[in-house]
Amino acid sequence: MFPTVRDVLALDPVRYGGPRVVAGEAGLDRLVRWVHVAEVPDIAPLLGGGELVLTTGIGLPAEDDGIRSFIGDLADVGVSGLVVELGRRYPTSVPRVMVAAAARRGLPLVELRLPTPFVPITEAVHGLIVHAQLAELRATEAIHQRFTELSVEGADPTEVVRQAAELAGCPVVLENLSRRVLAYDAAGNSAELLLSGWEQQSRRIRLTGRTAYDPDAGWLVTMVGARGQDWGRLLLRWPDTGPADGLGVPPTRLTILLERAASTLALGRLIRRDADGLERQIHRTLLTTLLDHARLVDEVALRARALGVPLERRHLVGVVVRHRADEAGAETIPIGTEAAQARLRDLAEAVSQAMRETNLNGLASTLDDQAVGVLLALPDAGVEDRSLSAFAAALHRVRLAAASAQQTVAGPDAVIIAAGSGVGTLREGRRSLIEARQIADSARRGRRDVAVFRLPHVGLPGLLHLLRDEPRLQTFVERELGPLLTYDAEHPREQLLGTLRAYLEYGRNKSAAASAAHLSRPAFYERLARIARILGVDLDSVDVCLSLHVAMLALDAVRDA
Repeated sequence: MFPTVRDVLALDPVRYGGPRVVAGEAGLDRLVRWVHVAEVPDIAPLLGGGELVLTTGIGLPAEDDGIRSFIGDLADVGVSGLVVELGRRYPTSVPRVMVAAAARRGLPLVELRLPTPFVPITEAVHGLIVHAQLAELRATEAIHQRFTELSVEGADPTEVVRQAAELAGCPVVLENLSRRVLAYDAAGNSAELLLSGWEQQSRRIRLTGRTAYDPDAGWLVTMVGARGQDWGRLLLRWPDTGPADGLGVPPTRLTILLERAASTLALGRLIRRDADGLERQIHRTLLTTLLDHARLVDEVALRARALGVPLERRHLVGVVVRHRADEAGAETIPIGTEAAQARLRDLAEAVSQAMRETNLNGLASTLDDQAVGVLLALPDAGVEDRSLSAFAAALHRVRLAAASAQQTVAGPDAVIIAAGSGVGTLREGRRSLIEARQIADSARRGRRDVAVFRLPHVGLPGLLHLLRDEPRLQTFVERELGPLLTYDAEHPREQLLGTLRAYLEYGRNKSAAASAAHLSRPAFYERLARIARILGVDLDSVDVCLSLHVAMLALDAVRDA
């Protein structure tokens, strides 16, 4: 941190001159980047801002307008302050016009009432500045070292964000392109206040370039991505409560820190992009080995055959079983806790027992913290549907019996059973498992009258749900709906997105949509016209409305995630 004008006035070489602040006292906390001695009135073009100007005044104009112009030029260029030694040009005090001009511009003006050598002042101040620059360099080196270690260790986004907040001493938030929070650290502040109305708060932040500071919002923001594909933004809360560097922007150290953290996040995503994403799978099972290492198919087949589960020359079907997201009590069990792990173990045991009861052969294992996976090995494709139906019925019976013994409730729709496409080789079995997991994810809040979910059951909303983390889909949503979402964030009472949703869901029938939205026709028509202006589209165009409807469904998928 550079010294302030107040710090400079406390230095012994300055105190020796008997300093007295005669104007601009409110600006004494401005930072001093350098000290410049000047005895000519046209010095401003040679300055860059942040300098403390020392003068005896012998070369300054005699007329009032000249003095006002001199003070105005210094204020315009952004100097930290002006120090005038009395005795040579001004015997007892600086001119009143100079005091008035400095006060009007808020420029600190200091008199030195005793003869004072300027050299000791410049030496002392420059020593402080060099010391501050050295401290800044050391801080920057520590930042690079910390994030290099995180990159080598393969730290997850939560840890990277936590370390960034710790180094900065400020809240840090990682969001995707749809303004959904992926990770955050409140740095000791209230997380509830930090994230309250986050999407609207984020959309009000103006970003020019890859890294920028929005002083109105108080957020320093940088894009996160690599190879020309951005997938998120990293934000650091830095309210401008003071003249931190004299320019109303965060210190350079924080900008370096945020960009280095963003690089670490981007690198980590590149390293993990072929992995499953949750990083807590049980790699000791053959099932997870098959999922994570497709190249080890032959080894998996060999070891499975030794275990009595032949996978060659079999009809393979990937199955994933998971609890519904909206199951009673599900939201109150945090992922990774002992209760959640016990709940998952119970589900895995129920799956294994259902396989035994139906004489189905295959591999079974937990896939992550929320799902159990099965690779069924059937004798032929003709028994696929019958086997899946029998498995679903047996799993329901097993869970019902367990719930009865524990005096709890377990309905048939409390879990999702999803099956991928049947395949003929073990290499394709990996694809069937991944497909089943994607179907299970997309069906979490879907219909409850389906015993086994397959691809036809999830439809377009399901497809968009599968793609919800894809940056290109998020970019599409922002391109189609971004201006409207920003408008709604700035005008929370109007919420034009709901009007557009009603219009699209009722097949562009304005009368029916107006009735559903509880608006009069003129009011509804006026809102539609405003939406068309904001988005710059023709809402009578079928193609435009189709694109907007798909974007709306994609937005729902992203928000549901």
